[in-house]
Amino acid sequence: MSLKALLLGLVFALIWSSAFTSARVIVSHAPPLGALSLRFFLSGILALIIALWLKQTFKLTKKQLQATVVFGVCQNTIYLGLNFVAMQWIEASLAAIIASSMPLMVALLGWLFLGQRLSMVGVLGLGLGFVGVILIMGFRLTTGISELGLIYCIVGALALSIATLAVRNTNSEGNLMVIVGYQMLIGGASLSIFSIIFETYKVSFDWALTIAFIYTTLAPGLIATAVWFWLVNEIGAIKAATFHFLNPFFGVSIAALILSEPLGLSDYLGVVIVTIGILLVQTSKESI
Repeated sequence: MSLKALLLGLVFALIWSSAFTSARVIVSHAPPLGALSLRFFLSGILALIIALWLKQTFKLTKKQLQATVVFGVCQNTIYLGLNFVAMQWIEASLAAIIASSMPLMVALLGWLFLGQRLSMVGVLGLGLGFVGVILIMGFRLTTGISELGLIYCIVGALALSIATLAVRNTNSEGNLMVIVGYQMLIGGASLSIFSIIFETYKVSFDWALTIAFIYTTLAPGLIATAVWFWLVNEIGAIKAATFHFLNPFFGVSIAALILSEPLGLSDYLGVVIVTIGILLVQTSKESI
């Protein structure tokens, strides 16, 4: 794996993890699905404007179209939609930790349905990553959490795993921002329907909501998604997914810094184990 891929993977993990904190701020001020739908519409329009400026082609191949629809529904509608709703009841740090289990789901689904394999070193890395996640999560499970919120986050992580495998080997060269824009608009359109049906519109406007919404729209919504597509195409779905193992450390640290959520010794020990797991997976050879 190239140094560029490693650095972009770390940038992606940092931005993606920060989204849990900004989402927690947003859902405390506005209806989650309505706010997320608006974010997707804005991010999608911005992505298409950038694509137009870069003179990218707006016509997708059949494979690109299929991957875009699946990614838009699985990641934006199901994964992020469920996470936004869940964070009305659970901490941002816990949502980030659950999301970090996604690499294990990707590896399992890839093995069951796509015939993908990892070397023993890679399997060991995935196992260590899982142990690190459990260690970090253990303390929070003892303090009492919303079972419904936990289920929502787990189902969301599974949906994101499916989305990640859907875009593997999908060539986005020449129209990356077009694909990003389309899948954002798909998510925005579908979530707006659920928002209209199930939500009551009551918004508490202040600077915290404004800053969190703008940041979420531009950074996780636009930049991180584009980087994610590039990573999946460059290093493969399984290895790209291992960067989600950094979600516990980054997610817990950012939530502790901004939202004053607790950060203990188990968090620090867990991230060391997770980091070792990531390094083992990234240096392993993938066989198909």
